[in-house]
Amino acid sequence: MPRSGKVPMRTCIACRQEKEKRELIRIVRNAQGEISLDGSGKLPGRGAYICRDEACFARLRKQRLLHKAFSCDVPEEIYLQLEEEFLGKK
Repeated sequence: MPRSGKVPMRTCIACRQEKEKRELIRIVRNAQGEISLDGSGKLPGRGAYICRDEACFARLRKQRLLHKAFSCDVPEEIYLQLEEEFLGKK
């Protein structure tokens, strides 16, 4: 019997559009303060979601939106590392 229920919706922190969770990429900050892409969507920690769109990632980096999402200072190296991972998984 198929499961019925709500489809999980999340908001992209760059364009503010609400989309299905599986259409977005999750960026997670774990308890140790490490920030990485979460391909499975199940890693523990504070998560922020972004569209699979280069324009959204460019806005994320330009406006330094991870600072706001995680309430901490995020170094430029993290943005560069995430960009490499993001372009590889796209």
